[in-house]
Amino acid sequence: MLKSAADGTGPTGRTAAVMADMTLTQLRAFVTVARLGSVKGAAQSLGVTEAAVSGAVAVLRRELGDVLFIRAAGGISLTPGGSRLAAGAAEIVGLAEETRHRVRQASSGTAHLRVASTEAGVEQVLPALLTSFGRRQPDLDVETLAVPVAVFGDLLRDRRADVTIGPAPHPAPAVESIPFLRFQLAVVAAPDHPLRHRQRLGPAQLAHEPWLLGPAGLDPDTLSGAFLAHIGVEATGAKAFPSVTASLNAVAAGAGLSVAFLHVVRDDLRRGSLIRLDVTGARLGGMLYASALTGERRSTTAAALCRFVTTPAATQAVLTRSNGVPMNEFRPPVHVTIWS
Repeated sequence: MLKSAADGTGPTGRTAAVMADMTLTQLRAFVTVARLGSVKGAAQSLGVTEAAVSGAVAVLRRELGDVLFIRAAGGISLTPGGSRLAAGAAEIVGLAEETRHRVRQASSGTAHLRVASTEAGVEQVLPALLTSFGRRQPDLDVETLAVPVAVFGDLLRDRRADVTIGPAPHPAPAVESIPFLRFQLAVVAAPDHPLRHRQRLGPAQLAHEPWLLGPAGLDPDTLSGAFLAHIGVEATGAKAFPSVTASLNAVAAGAGLSVAFLHVVRDDLRRGSLIRLDVTGARLGGMLYASALTGERRSTTAAALCRFVTTPAATQAVLTRSNGVPMNEFRPPVHVTIWS
């Protein structure tokens, strides 16, 4: 019997009787509405029309004899039946996705791995890490997803990602987060920046500088975003670039400041194309985690990656990342937009 993540019980009575009549498309639509809090957001996330989402939800309402959710200020409010359906449907959709993934893997003879990270992680951590891991895993097909930290846990629980690399998702019973690399951030500027000779710069001295950032921008769930929020940087004082590399190139040209992994900019600091500002009173160190489902829910390949990240080879790969990955090993990231 299906277990509900909400209360440990599965669907009963009329709900159980009609489960077989529900389609995955309908359940996926409802789960997305429940997660994002709006029909419009669900339609945008799924790449379908609002009418399609509304139609799918309407069928479920008729089948279950429950309105499932009502309109509320700023979004929707699930009914008790809607909450139970959301928990059960998320499990069903996740299992279906995992089954599809495993069948594809078995039929192709190739191990498939879906790894999600932040924009900075996909650009500056995953290429070296996964290239090194791939040398130990023959016939490995890796898909990388660039997503906000806030959806790490949802992606894992719904089996849309096997592993996340970056901050640990919010604690959940079914997810384990493994710390594997302590890192430092650096506030960087052009060599001729007016603040270059200032020592022990306080947050207030940086708040009104122009900030040049990667696609994640001011995401408060990232360490860089939390730092920028701490010093009072507002959206009007920051500019987002298509990539972290593009933002650092603009910094080197004198257009503003940025925050970057210290190991990533170490060569630029050594060459003098960037300088590191002396900033005090702010947290600029953190930990990278590999997070995955626990127990049998974790695929064999995901388990292998979780073991690999704790090895010296993984640490060396990330900290001494090359400036490029061979074309036959390169896989561009899939940028998943999560609407709210």
